[in-house]
Amino acid sequence: MIPDQVLFLDTTLRDGEQSPGCSMNVQEKLRMAHALEALGVNTIEAGFAIASEGDFRAIEAISHEVRGPGIASLSRARREDIQSAARALDKARCSRIHIVLASSDIHLQYKLKITRGEALEQADSSIRLACTYFDEVEFSPEDATRTDPDFLCQMVAVAIDAGARIINLPDTVGYSIPAEYGAIFEMLRSRLPQVAGITLSSHCHNDLGLAVANTMAAVAAGAQQVECTINGIGERAGNAALEEVAAAMMVRRDMFPCSHSIVLDRLYATCQLLPEIIGFGPPPNKAVVGCNAFAHEAGIHQHGVLANPLTYEIMDPSSVGAPTHRIVLGKHSGRSALAHRLEELGVSLEASDLEIVYRRFTELADRRKAIFDQDLLALVSGHLRKRPHSEQALMIEKVAHTS
Repeated sequence: MIPDQVLFLDTTLRDGEQSPGCSMNVQEKLRMAHALEALGVNTIEAGFAIASEGDFRAIEAISHEVRGPGIASLSRARREDIQSAARALDKARCSRIHIVLASSDIHLQYKLKITRGEALEQADSSIRLACTYFDEVEFSPEDATRTDPDFLCQMVAVAIDAGARIINLPDTVGYSIPAEYGAIFEMLRSRLPQVAGITLSSHCHNDLGLAVANTMAAVAAGAQQVECTINGIGERAGNAALEEVAAAMMVRRDMFPCSHSIVLDRLYATCQLLPEIIGFGPPPNKAVVGCNAFAHEAGIHQHGVLANPLTYEIMDPSSVGAPTHRIVLGKHSGRSALAHRLEELGVSLEASDLEIVYRRFTELADRRKAIFDQDLLALVSGHLRKRPHSEQALMIEKVAHTS
């Protein structure tokens, strides 16, 4: 059931940009698009052409300059949207339109105010029109995870018959759980013979913190494309984070033996570039690329990592392009970590001296949120200074003064 290859569609420049505070101008989008090309994504969803002049120009510029991945524009199931996207993507090496039309009853009734029959007619006519303009047509029944299963199958069948060759099943409001989301893909395969030969895609939001888990469940159920964003930015709580999905496939290759084109050791750099553009980065505890992702403070963990990083790290930081692990000294740190850092600073202590310095270190750590190298050197020199004619204390004081 797991596909041999998984394709990555990055929607940082479209769904990601819809996150409050993440707006990007044309040059910023172009800079990010070049980074996504170097990262190896298969398709860049560059924006929503009809949404604004800025989005149109960004899609147009990316289509002209970025020649590796396919370039996509979002579109409603409307003629004017489709034609605007066609103009913006005119220079793309491989153009894709991503048509979105609500399928859940709550969206049809309250947002679009149309019937199921009218929705099917709009899906059919818009996809047939799109097929005359674009290399690839992707269709998303919006809010698929809250859609009546029979109607979802009916809408997907109409979309395929009209010419869509990529069917995306978005968990638009982050409602689904992994077993349920995977089952939707399995249902389509079992109930619609025409799904054979069609690329099935996942698009998950993180409202319950399950976007990546749902994405992996979709892959396990046969989805050949995953739609993600860098650092998981996006509407409300965000989208599935590309770096987490790619890292999960790397670490759990035993469960996901599928190939992809992502250049893994470029993940960290790409995830660092985005904050430069939008002005804020991921939280410290962000998986894979957060500043604490490979940091260790607890003494038990530090002792293990110093002996063998694999004791508490499931991946080598360099495999995703991240800096090496950090031993962070705090009130939970042990003697091994303290001794290790002192040795890095050129200070080697006897066991009895280390014990005294360690006790003073823990007392200081109880009062301070951060312990710096100067603090450590001051603790050591303060202890050794009590000895008459302590040359080591004088040397440490000089090091601390010049640090």
